[in-house]
Amino acid sequence: MDQLTLKAPASISLGAIADQAARAVDMMSQIRAAMLSPTSRKAPPIINLSQLATLLGVEKGSIAHRMTRGDLPAGRLNQSGSRREFSLAEARVWIREYHKERLRPEGAEAVTISIGNFKGGVGKTTTAMTLAQGLTLLGHRVLVIDTDPQGSLTTLFGTLPDTEVEEQDTILPLAMGAETSIRYAIRPTYWDGIDLVAAAPVLFGAEFALPARQTQEPGFEFWNVLNYGIDDVRPEYDVIIIDTPPSLSYTTINAFMASNGIVMPLPPNALDFASAAQFWSLFSDLTNELLTQRGLDKEFDFIHILMSRVDSADVTANIVRQWIQSTYAEKVLPVEIPKTAVTATTSAEFGTAYDVSRYDGSAKTFKRARDAYDLFVSYVERSIQSVWRKEADAAAQRNAAKAKKTSKGGK
Repeated sequence: MDQLTLKAPASISLGAIADQAARAVDMMSQIRAAMLSPTSRKAPPIINLSQLATLLGVEKGSIAHRMTRGDLPAGRLNQSGSRREFSLAEARVWIREYHKERLRPEGAEAVTISIGNFKGGVGKTTTAMTLAQGLTLLGHRVLVIDTDPQGSLTTLFGTLPDTEVEEQDTILPLAMGAETSIRYAIRPTYWDGIDLVAAAPVLFGAEFALPARQTQEPGFEFWNVLNYGIDDVRPEYDVIIIDTPPSLSYTTINAFMASNGIVMPLPPNALDFASAAQFWSLFSDLTNELLTQRGLDKEFDFIHILMSRVDSADVTANIVRQWIQSTYAEKVLPVEIPKTAVTATTSAEFGTAYDVSRYDGSAKTFKRARDAYDLFVSYVERSIQSVWRKEADAAAQRNAAKAKKTSKGGK
């Protein structure tokens, strides 16, 4: 038998790689056009009366009775006249009315949350997206900032990073010093209650701009660029969510330093567990060098570990779950995001469980996934409200001290 002869591979030029990149971008455009047809733009879900009642925590009859007052959107009957439907924007008017006591109090500002992990494939971007969507369904207004040059979160909003995002749409001008406020890059999205600062491959430039400024500008603190950049808009949002690159980059450090809290999605997998351990070690070393040795400090109001992509068929998951619980203790949220056909289907369509108006697969499977996300969002909202209460109490104390000082001055 003749031995198999392997043909030497042809060399691949940079020009060939550029052609390959162009084909990939073109294919993404075709895929999006097919997935998001006929408008090539994502559309928010339609909320029916039963779904609205669930979001409000009331019976359908209560909504019908409240509609007689005429002060809230009445929605409309579907084409067959069999049920009443509301747009997402209309539903959010009801939600904000019924959830007044859960909204941001006077004297508090936006709570900033970074979604971070050392490696990809752990559900980081989906976590950021579902958290933002879920919080709007509780009545909150959210700003999402994509700091990952791959722009996966931007893509989930129906925008292609390679062709529809320019440098001025990203945080790059902020990193380069051309802008001091993030306001220039904020854009509305298809989802009522969520604004976006997009990302694109050009954002890789921040990894060069930030250290260059650190060496060239006396007193410059590269780790505080994003922190200072969002100060201007904090009063206008309830929550700011930052999706970070799957690495401990300059932009990731900026995101963490700007945040009140961190959410780390962590699958109960041995390799992911080891990667997370390395992540925290490196982050600790960096903050020690950047802050502690300079006499500075940084406190987080909360750090949550979210077990994500949990495969019920994985026999080793229980062992790693115990490692995670022992290592992170109270930081581990008492909810797990299952790895289901729902998440696979929705991600293939550039969406999440919250984008689905009606799921064609198993209703039980969909409910399991949606309930898990709802529970995750509710736990994070409690942490957000805790921060607000602390801020509101601090503001009240400052006002009381100011009033006391004014009163003494008047005497």
